[in-house]
Amino acid sequence: MSAESDAGERPGFWVFYGGTFDPVHDGHLAIARAARDALQATVRLMPAADPPHRAPPGANAAHRARMLDLAVAGEPGLRVDTRELARAGRSYTVDTLRELRAQVGMQVPVALVVGADSFLGLPQWRDWRALFDLAHFVVADRPGSPLDEDLAPELAAALDGREAADAAALRAAPAGRVLRLHQPLHAESASQVRLRIAAGQPWQDLVPLAVAAYIQRHGLYVRP
Repeated sequence: MSAESDAGERPGFWVFYGGTFDPVHDGHLAIARAARDALQATVRLMPAADPPHRAPPGANAAHRARMLDLAVAGEPGLRVDTRELARAGRSYTVDTLRELRAQVGMQVPVALVVGADSFLGLPQWRDWRALFDLAHFVVADRPGSPLDEDLAPELAAALDGREAADAAALRAAPAGRVLRLHQPLHAESASQVRLRIAAGQPWQDLVPLAVAAYIQRHGLYVRP
């Protein structure tokens, strides 16, 4: 497993792309590459920890992190960051960002890459309003995105005046802005990959080759 502590490293712009990555697939990588290119910054793919009180829904954290390592191998500007796996108990984004801020200070720009659907669910996140004091949001969307529809009133109010026109606006402030990241349409999802594997349907073309080989070697996502 990767063990990214970033000890001694002080980049000018921290960019994180979190998720379960269960498993990482081509759509995840497309978003990560689009964010890397648009922001001109290293993107750290950050797998979530296993749920503390139940079995993981698919692969455990060790497998998910290893698949991420394989997926980004040889990819410039993409890294795996396992800081959430090192924390005991549930891992909340606000806790991760507070720990990062304790490490790097409050003046360095920090951004979170999230999908549009996840961003729409922001009011359900723990202490969600505090997130705008800790990081920017880079929202991966596409034409017809749900962000083009009516937002929940509390989210619309929180977003008022936060829209950023480009990456330069994110670099100019430590947190609090929202940038829409337009990226190619990719229909695959982690749940689709898991369902296809369990059903014995073709799935290998939805994930990187090395990840497909790893899944097959370890018998992941097959029905018992």
